[in-house]
Amino acid sequence: MKIAFVINQTHKEEAYYTTTSLALKALERGHEVFYIGLADFYYDPEVVVGAHARQVSPHESIQTESDFIHVVRETEKSLVNLKQIDVLWLRFDAADEMISRPWAAAAGLQFAELAQQQGVFVINNPEALTRASNKLYLENFDESIRPKTIVTRNYADVQNFFDKNEEKIILKPLKGSGGKNVFLINKESAQNLKQTVEAIARDGYIIAQEYLPEASKGDLRFFLLDGKPIEINGQYAAVRRVQPENEIRSNVHQGATMHAAEIDENTLKVVKLVADQLVKDGMYLVGLDIVGSKIMEINVFSPGALQQASELTGQDFISVIIKDIEHKIHDRKK
Repeated sequence: MKIAFVINQTHKEEAYYTTTSLALKALERGHEVFYIGLADFYYDPEVVVGAHARQVSPHESIQTESDFIHVVRETEKSLVNLKQIDVLWLRFDAADEMISRPWAAAAGLQFAELAQQQGVFVINNPEALTRASNKLYLENFDESIRPKTIVTRNYADVQNFFDKNEEKIILKPLKGSGGKNVFLINKESAQNLKQTVEAIARDGYIIAQEYLPEASKGDLRFFLLDGKPIEINGQYAAVRRVQPENEIRSNVHQGATMHAAEIDENTLKVVKLVADQLVKDGMYLVGLDIVGSKIMEINVFSPGALQQASELTGQDFISVIIKDIEHKIHDRKK
């Protein structure tokens, strides 16, 4: 099987990324791996969608994630016809491209759509990813699992929302990732509300959300594969992310630590309320960020922390995913 991963840029990939673990596991199972940057696609009038890709085959010298990243970076690009690829896996962070390469993410999705039209199995569905390119995607799901939210660029709207929600809200960019520009505004910091709104609004729309008290204990990153929880021996692919003291963000990039997650019936009920729509949208691998009984974000581009979930539980969730793809490709080729 030939699996191509679409990433932002090769030199920005790291050994600890979930994408790296997925690629290494595919190699270990005998598959060929290709890395395609968002600037590497190719199209010609003969309706051929291709890419200048870095191709890596299984080799005894590649034993670890660090080995793999080193080999990928040292491999020269070659032009590949995407019709020859079995899986095109979109694993880039669209928010990372907003400032320096605002064209990159949209172009990547367009090329992925063309590849999908030619019969390539694309993860996740690029048409749905276009609709899910910012946090408004969550508003398509059951109201009971969503925190109270408004989206605006107007300070008066935010002030009104602040007053209605006990003067304690979260502000963040509509399009963003990694916990960047996320702020807690309460009575003590209310004097900074206007300044904060103006700062976030410089780059686009703002999301204002109610503050959930359970967030003080961190959040839960919970993975779904084709609409189903990834489970082995009663252990779920999930981690609890706990923020450092005096920090509201549970993102690892902001200093949060990973802990084993306890999954109860309430969590599974919340997950079940979004599963059918995710399958309908073609969202094959998804990471849900859950606080209490609310989903704060639905991560559909490049959700991370799968390898940490495996380490904390002692279960190989990465293999479950690669094996499932193998079955899907086998069925498609029948």
